[in-house]
Amino acid sequence: MANHKSAKKRIRRNAHRAEINKSRISRVRTFIKKVEKAIAIGDGANAKEALRVAQPEIMRGVTKGVLHKNTASRKMSRLAQRIKLLSVS
Repeated sequence: MANHKSAKKRIRRNAHRAEINKSRISRVRTFIKKVEKAIAIGDGANAKEALRVAQPEIMRGVTKGVLHKNTASRKMSRLAQRIKLLSVS
């Protein structure tokens, strides 16, 4: 257990920030799941719309520091590729 006043404050702050970050990550995952659900159904138009809505949320996760920029780009790229395959086949 922390003994210094500043260390105790840091513990409280870290716990609060962890809750906020957990919420942000959960929000991003929810938007990604909506896209994946539309892809699984095979609804290309709905999947495109879901991805269009999810992209700003994913990038917001980057600006808030809960996702790395390359991770977000990779996720969006892979989702877009899967949507593109829906329209081809």
